[in-house]
Amino acid sequence: MLAGMTLDTLELQSGPAPVASIVVLHGLGADGNDFVPIAEELDLSPIGDVRFVFPHAPVRPVTLNGGMPMRAWYDILGPGGKFGEDEPGLRQSAAAVQVLLDREAARGIAPSRTVLMGFSQGCAMTLLTGLRAPQRLAGLVGLSGYLPLAATTAAERSVANRDTPVFLAHGRHDPMVTLARGTATRDALVALGQPVQWHDYPMEHSVCAEEIADLNAWLLKVLAA
Repeated sequence: MLAGMTLDTLELQSGPAPVASIVVLHGLGADGNDFVPIAEELDLSPIGDVRFVFPHAPVRPVTLNGGMPMRAWYDILGPGGKFGEDEPGLRQSAAAVQVLLDREAARGIAPSRTVLMGFSQGCAMTLLTGLRAPQRLAGLVGLSGYLPLAATTAAERSVANRDTPVFLAHGRHDPMVTLARGTATRDALVALGQPVQWHDYPMEHSVCAEEIADLNAWLLKVLAA
């Protein structure tokens, strides 16, 4: 894995002149295609055209899955974070995601009109990268995930993103990333003064229609002109 990792991406635009961007980070073993159908369900027309960017995580061996190579933002050393975290992998991927955020700015979408969003591992990457981003983002969306490198968040959180709104959602019956890890993430961010909108749903490690509707309403709010 090279330090200057460049991510391949898919893109979807709701129209020819995007006024906002949403960068969506998939979960372990998936790829950028995973959340395209959900993006297509969102109706953000009141704010104008939106560009969705779906990067593919690199392929790497994942310890939790017997060293099997798969798309992963970082290695998972054991269940529930009990065996520590892959800090080098986390930070390397965060740097690569920041490059995508910078690219959106270079293409004319201000960071304040850009949302970073992720599911599971992608949620962890969203919180890691977004809270440390040097320019204020419109919002962060964390679905069915957790806060990585939690002990360093307070010291490393950027001044620019200390008031950036965060949408957190979790399944009450999630067997992969437990609800307790989700609520601990919520509580940690609230303790830092981060504006958090929390939702939980009667589902496992997935996404449900009610969640998409709640997310849609939140995105319209944070991306309102």
